[in-house]
Amino acid sequence: MYFPYGETETAYLKSRDKKLGAVIEQLGHIDRTVDTDLFSSVVHHIIGQQISTKAQQTIWNRIQQELGEVSAGSLLAAGRERLQSFGMTFRKADYILDFARKVDCGEFDLDAVAEKSDAEAIAALSSLKGIGVWTAEMILLFCLQRPDIFSFGDLAILRGMRMVYRHKEIDRKRFEMYRRRFSPYCSVASLYFWAVAGGALERMNVKEKI
Repeated sequence: MYFPYGETETAYLKSRDKKLGAVIEQLGHIDRTVDTDLFSSVVHHIIGQQISTKAQQTIWNRIQQELGEVSAGSLLAAGRERLQSFGMTFRKADYILDFARKVDCGEFDLDAVAEKSDAEAIAALSSLKGIGVWTAEMILLFCLQRPDIFSFGDLAILRGMRMVYRHKEIDRKRFEMYRRRFSPYCSVASLYFWAVAGGALERMNVKEKI
C-alpha cells in the first residue's frame, strides 16, 4: 500500500509553487509504501533509528520470521536478550519492551492516537521512550497517512529544499514560510523533496547555492 495522493494535491502544490511544480512534473507520481498497523510502525521506527534502511529491514525480517505476528504479547514473550539477538541494541530492545508493556496494560491507547490531531498525536507518540518528535512525525506520515506533515528535523527534506530553491540554508523562519505555502498537503511536498535529496533529478545533484 502506498501513501495516497492524486491530482488534487499535486495541482494545488503546482499552483502554489512553480519550482516545486516543475519537480512534480518531472518526477510524476511517487509511490512510497505505508504501514497501516500503528503498533508495528512504532516498533519498526524504533529499530530504524541511526542505522541504514537495509540494516533496519534485516532486523525487521528476523523479528517477523522468528516471532510471526509482531504484537505486544509476542515481543514481551521474546524478552530483552532475544530481541537483542536479532541485531538491535539492548537500549532499543528496552524501548520496544517498554512500549509493548504500556500497550499491553492499557497505559498507552493506540486507538486514541489515531483519533488525535497531528499535534496531539505527535505529543502522545513522543512521550514514549525512544520516540522523538521526528520519529513521531514519520509515523504520522507513513502509518496514519496524515496529509500535512512537514518535518524541520528531517535533514533530507532540508537538503531537498536547498537543492530545489538554491538556498544556502533553511532556517526555521524560512521553513515555516514554505510550510504555510504547501499546507494542507505538506506530506506530498515532503515526498518530492525526499526524492530530490535522494538524487532523482540529476541536474540538481551537483550544486547547492553558496
